[in-house]
Amino acid sequence: MNLLASLPTAIGTAAVAPALLILWLVIAAGERPGPPAKVWTAFFLGAASISLLGLARAPFAKILAAPENPWVAQILHSVFGVALPEEAVKILVIVAVSARRRSFADPMDTVVYGAAAGLGFAAYENLAYLVQHAEMWRSLAALRSVLTVPFHGALGVIAGAYLALGRSGTALGAHRHHRDWARTSSRVLMLLGPVALHSGFDFPLLTLQQNSDIGSNTRLMLGMVSVLIGFSSIAFAVRLVRRVGRHQAPRTDIARARLTQLRRMWALLVAGGGAGFIGLTFVLTSIHHWLVNPERNVALILVPIGLTSILVGSALLLVTTAIYILGRNRIRTTASGFSSAPGQG
Repeated sequence: MNLLASLPTAIGTAAVAPALLILWLVIAAGERPGPPAKVWTAFFLGAASISLLGLARAPFAKILAAPENPWVAQILHSVFGVALPEEAVKILVIVAVSARRRSFADPMDTVVYGAAAGLGFAAYENLAYLVQHAEMWRSLAALRSVLTVPFHGALGVIAGAYLALGRSGTALGAHRHHRDWARTSSRVLMLLGPVALHSGFDFPLLTLQQNSDIGSNTRLMLGMVSVLIGFSSIAFAVRLVRRVGRHQAPRTDIARARLTQLRRMWALLVAGGGAGFIGLTFVLTSIHHWLVNPERNVALILVPIGLTSILVGSALLLVTTAIYILGRNRIRTTASGFSSAPGQG
């Protein structure tokens, strides 16, 4: 099955929905959400960055072909064949999307862009895995949505957080006399941190795939190591999100009210996109069934349901876009008008 053709199906929904849900959770954790257009740009560029993996792996071809020891070869493959190329292309997306920052941009913006890039990558990779293993896609989708998809998002969050720290030197609370060291070390950790976690996560899994004769106890231990690294990475990313969020927490009632409105807009955007996607799935699936089996005209019953869902989703997206465009200047004006109020300086 073609990857793009599989998007408007149950497999496509199962592949993409977990990434979108986790992205919403990260956005909701921010105190001042960034521009939606840049977040979605990071998400789609993260998915498209998979096409660059061949170029990213090319410089390491000789390193991967050199070792004869199978364990050394497996370690090098985990680092230079999987982790480093994948994290490098995701970081390239994060840097590109956040390069032209607003003058009042917050560190959390870069964290959200990192999450979006990592989750876009995870959504496309998830779709490829489910299509490749269509006979067991349900169980595979459940397993990957619990660990693999949030793990990729967590690595993007970690890279985005260290990029924010490297740019400001104080985004995560660095002391003034440590600012230069914070900038330097953060730029290094932006790549080394995700690569180390990713390679540590993949090495046990790749070892299990390549060595079917491993004993049951060893297999259990390797699996537990991978799961532990995966959930530890997610927990570390959550901790970074909270630290960055606390650094830019709103200090006024006006700011909190603005944050609530922005979060509601994001919720409408997610709901509208989800309703439209589900509707498109109903319509295209019904048409496909009708074309393949013309005698099953009952499939056309789903078409009105799908069209209704598409209309509802489109209406939500249009209304939310209008509210955002018309309301953001009013929100900023209101905030400026009350900025000199007592206790809100």
